[in-house]
Amino acid sequence: MSLIVWGVIFAAVIGFAYLTTRMASQTKEDSLHDTGLAILEFGRAFPKEAIRQLQTTADGQGVFVRLHDNKAGLMRNLRSHFACHLIEPGTVRVTPTPTGRGLAIEFIDGPSHNGVFEFATAAEAAEVSLWLLGNYVSEADLEVEQAATPPADFRQ
Repeated sequence: MSLIVWGVIFAAVIGFAYLTTRMASQTKEDSLHDTGLAILEFGRAFPKEAIRQLQTTADGQGVFVRLHDNKAGLMRNLRSHFACHLIEPGTVRVTPTPTGRGLAIEFIDGPSHNGVFEFATAAEAAEVSLWLLGNYVSEADLEVEQAATPPADFRQ
């Protein structure tokens, strides 16, 4: 009788261990593929920023955020927490990866966020690079350019 009880206890422990490892791996796989979670977390970190569009990396570990005023942001899954970073104009360097579907990004103001971000398609990578391109130009540069541009009714 005691052998049967021990067998049932052993089976219950093995079943519990299996279920917990499956739940943990599923949570790890889901990461940031849920864009609703990304919106909530980024909104909590930056409540005054209005989100216009999101783009998730292929592995789901990063979400790039396009904001209403042509700024951009990044949200990364760093194992035990989510890190949100608002990308200020002039504080990022971007180079394409050899695959054409990724971007190697260097954050001047936050080197801990540097990395290579691969997207599902080259079009998604190009879209994010355009968002970041808007961050290359500071407002002071735009003002200088507008001052140097002649009015539209100027004729030669």
